[in-house]
Amino acid sequence: MVKHIVFFKLKEKTPEQAEALKEKLLSLKKEIDLIRNLEVGINFKESERAYDVALLTDFDDEEALAAYATHPWHLKVIEYIKNVVSDSKVVDFKY
Repeated sequence: MVKHIVFFKLKEKTPEQAEALKEKLLSLKKEIDLIRNLEVGINFKESERAYDVALLTDFDDEEALAAYATHPWHLKVIEYIKNVVSDSKVVDFKY
């Protein structure tokens, strides 16, 4: 299994923006059957090091993760993300 984690820092740090991003990220699971599990969390603790939203996804293997990366729905979500996110960080690992 492969875990894909992404942290997002919003351009506009409002509850509405965080919730809108969360809903957009949750749509990935409905549209992409390569995703085995998907969780989205909104940060509640203020910190200089904190990001605003986290995405955690599971895939069968690296090939599934690679296919997800180029899936049309994922690319559509990325276009949305580019408009509302100022920075992101990613971690991918096998488990």
